[in-house]
Amino acid sequence: MLSPNDYEIILASGSPRRKDFMNQIGFPFTIKTFDVEESFPKNLKGKEIADYIVAKKSAPFKEIIHPKQIVITADTIVWLENEYLGKPKDETDAKNMLQKLSGKSHEVITAVGFLFDGQFDIINEVTEVHFNPLSEIEIDQYVSQYNPLDKAGAYGIQDWIGEIGISKINGSYTNVVGLPLAQVYQKIKSIIQN
Repeated sequence: MLSPNDYEIILASGSPRRKDFMNQIGFPFTIKTFDVEESFPKNLKGKEIADYIVAKKSAPFKEIIHPKQIVITADTIVWLENEYLGKPKDETDAKNMLQKLSGKSHEVITAVGFLFDGQFDIINEVTEVHFNPLSEIEIDQYVSQYNPLDKAGAYGIQDWIGEIGISKINGSYTNVVGLPLAQVYQKIKSIIQN
């Protein structure tokens, strides 16, 4: 297994799913986060939104990063028919989002930022997700029994709704959960090897 040698990896995310994925990669890392408002200019679309928010999340670290540190930031959005679906405000908002996704395909876009040695690079991953039609009962059950409020598009593919509601995906599964793991591993590898 690769060792990051004298690099210190900092994951700038409070997401338990991203933490689990980073543990699976096998590189030692620490977690440090800043409160960042996830707003963006209204003219941005799709990938531009995720890139903008990731750059925002990285900004506070530019003042405090040391040589041989890699700060990883990430943002995942759901993009449906030219509409941004972020994290729902409340249960009603979550149900509305799931009704919009029902019976349609959408894109899950994750931007991952890497701040290191005076550089800032962003990688993007886009996965196409197809939802079966969802009944009102299924949507209500999911929203009341699971916690969709911390998830873009109000759903977790790893939850019950993903198992019964998603007919197929094109692209990275881990991306839909919140971090394109293979791509992140390859990027870290290229940073520490160069």
